[in-house]
Amino acid sequence: MENTLKTIVKALDEKKAVDIKVLKIDDITSLCDHFVICNGTSTTHVKTLADECEVATDKIGSKVRNREGMDAGSWILLDYGDIIVHIYNKDTRNFYNLEKVWRDGIEIEINDLLED
Repeated sequence: MENTLKTIVKALDEKKAVDIKVLKIDDITSLCDHFVICNGTSTTHVKTLADECEVATDKIGSKVRNREGMDAGSWILLDYGDIIVHIYNKDTRNFYNLEKVWRDGIEIEINDLLED
């Protein structure tokens, strides 16, 4: 799982995702272990970020189990089982504010995940 998490964060970072956050939430829910939250600068950018996550994780053998929102492009969810990736446009991210909803989670420093 850690390899998948690193791969996702690196893919998002390489494609210039805005304000990437990783929340460890396994102690407060059985939904998943981590949320990865970020936003793009446009609908096209949001879709590109989602596509890049899938390409990068496919290369390491981690397949997305479910995806939602690809048509609209304002909030795309990628479900990897233990990791759920939320890619928003800025307005949608501000509206839903998952970081506040899941504030009891532990924020993981993404620089630790970006190191090789």
